[in-house]
Order: sequence, then C-alpha cells, then structure tokens
Amino acid sequence: MVVENICKVAGHLRIKNGYWQMILSYKDKIIGKRVLKSKSTGLKEKGNKKRAESMLSEAKNQLEKELEELQKDNLRKQEDKKNPNFTDFLKYWLSIIKSSIEITTYAGYNGNINKVIIPYFEKNHPNLKLSSLTPKHIQDFYAYKMNDDKVSSNTVIHYHANIRKALQYTYKNSLINSNPADKVERPKKVKFTGTMYNSNELNKLFELVKGERIELAVVLGAFYGLRRSEIVGLKWQAINFEKNTITISHTVSQCVVDGKFEIVSKDRAKTKSSHRTLPLVPHFKKVLLDLKKKQEFYREVCGNCYSQKYLDYVYVNELGNLIKPDYITSRFKHIVTSNKLKPLRFHDLRHSCASLLYENGVSLKNIQEWLGHSQLSTTSDIYTHLDYKSKISSANAIMGLLS
Repeated sequence: MVVENICKVAGHLRIKNGYWQMILSYKDKIIGKRVLKSKSTGLKEKGNKKRAESMLSEAKNQLEKELEELQKDNLRKQEDKKNPNFTDFLKYWLSIIKSSIEITTYAGYNGNINKVIIPYFEKNHPNLKLSSLTPKHIQDFYAYKMNDDKVSSNTVIHYHANIRKALQYTYKNSLINSNPADKVERPKKVKFTGTMYNSNELNKLFELVKGERIELAVVLGAFYGLRRSEIVGLKWQAINFEKNTITISHTVSQCVVDGKFEIVSKDRAKTKSSHRTLPLVPHFKKVLLDLKKKQEFYREVCGNCYSQKYLDYVYVNELGNLIKPDYITSRFKHIVTSNKLKPLRFHDLRHSCASLLYENGVSLKNIQEWLGHSQLSTTSDIYTHLDYKSKISSANAIMGLLS
C-alpha cells in the first residue's frame, strides 16, 4: 500500500526545571491543526545536551513511524468501507434493512444469511472482497447446498433472493458495476403438493386429539382451513355469536430474531384477501361458548396467577397464557408420529380442508375465498390435482361423442 504525504515531525529541546524536555509537533491532517507533544528526557541540563539531541532525533523518527502506520490503517479502513469483505457487507446490509421490513421477514433473512450463507463463504472463500465476488462464487454455493447438503431447490431459491436483494443495494449505491446474482442460473422451483387426509383419516385424528391442548387448532385447521398464525391470533371480538360469524383479521406468529424467540402480533391477516369472514356453524358455536365459560372459570380460580396479557385471545391455556405457534406444530407432529398415522404437517390440514370442499362440489373460486388466497391462480396452482375429476368428465364427454 502506497502512503503519500507522510506527516513530518518537527522538534526542539528546552529546559524545564533543570531537565532537558523534548517538544514534538506535526500537522494532524484529519483535524487540520498542528499537534504539540512534550516529553521529558529525564536528563539534567548540565553535560547532557548531545544525549538529549540524540533522544530527540529518535523520538521524531519513532513518532513519524507511528503516524505512518496510523495513516496506513486509516487508508485500509477507507478501502474496506468502499470495498468490504462480502460477508461483512451482508452483516451491514442486515443492519440497514432491519428497521424497514417486517420483523418476521428480517428473521428469515437473518437466519439464512448468518446461519447458512456467511458460514459457507467464510469457510470456502475467506476475505473475499465484495468487488471480487463473481457469479461463479454464487453458483458454486448453490451447487454445494443442493449436491452436498441435499437442500431442496426451493430453499436455494430463498438463498438466491437474499443474496440478490443484498447485492442490488450495492449496485444502486455504485459499490459494484453490476449485480453478479443476475448472471446466476437459479434452480427451478419444484411445485409443492401437500399431503392430505380424507374424511376417515381426519375423524381418526379428531379422536386422537380429543382433550389435547391442540384439539381446537386441529379442528379449526381442518374445518376452516385456518393458518397456524390465524388460529393463535383469533380473538373473542372476532366472533359474533349473534350473527354467527368468525372474522379472520389478526395473526400471531413466532420467529427467532438475533437469537431470541419473538411473538409477533399483527392486526391484519397475511394479505388483503386473508381478511375474511366465515360462518360460525352450530357445532363450533357450542365449542367456542363452552371454551369461553372454561376461561372465565380458570380466571376466577387462578386469580392473580391468571395472565392479564391475553384476555382478548381465544387460544390460551389454563393460566391465560397464549398457546405458542411452535407448540402446535411440535405437538401435532408427535401425535401423528406416535400413532403411526400417514405423515402430515399441520399446515396440510388446510390442504385437507380444500380437498374435502372440492370433493363436495365447491368451486375453486369459493375455495379461494374460504382459504383466503389473494388470487384464484394461487388456489388452482396448489390444488391442480383436485381438478382431475373435471378432466375425467371431459374425457368421458369426448368418448361419448366419438362413439
């Protein structure tokens, strides 16, 4: 590294209290002023002038070396600021976007970047500068995750989205000339097909969860097709016992932010279409009214031990604490596995609901509204296989014409 305009140190001697003292001065280029430093030689005035002059010369040389190193360090910092390591930049980018996005979105970015992307690049490409990052570096990362770690292509697509979004920030701020992620061959998305239970399998599941803490979640997931966040976020004010309606307008989700579990409540559903009102059928009306009485009983019995924080919520335990979203997932998995049922995720209850609706003649448009999908294409993409019956009808119609 070439360092220009090294600070020259001036110096002279003086006598103070009978001892030789060194006075050093130089111009600080950062503050634009001269800086004076005084230091005693420890030598008495009489007979020590030449030794004092020698010490002054050494002190000047030493200070000049220190200033040179300081200037080099400052230059390195300036260069690192303009062209940081790729992994350092990713950390910086996370800190920049944290306040401008949803906390759940940030948690996803943070997890992917700090737990997956940064560890890979620190191990395989240590000290890789942002300006030196190439499409091949990124492509090799995707290949490694899919071939060695056996990560799905859909997961790698999430990594790609994070990397591309971060690099787009540097491109817009002229730190790089182009976004290398734009030149990468992104993995093809694999269309998801959820597992589903038929009516017999669901009835067996209902029997198994009877009396369990997740019973309400399972029933609401299977019958109304509610998302986990919508179940936990259900409030009493959203249930109209006179008009017999349930309004889905509030969600509660759980995520990890900077190593800590966070409960995130929102007075809105996932999308505009997710905000929906569904009929409260007699069976669920009775279930909810009984649950309301139980909560009032527990509140009276527990007294000060009963949580006052979640009084508005439907899905709380005996002490009034909110049932955590992750508890629903883990407990549901345990029940399915321990009873040797067909493997099913909790979210697949939503798919089972859609399947049963379609089998009973409900159109995809009405299923879209029931589930709260933003577009009909979303419903048809996920449940294309449900439309198979219509294809059979079409085939039979053609055969009838041909015969």
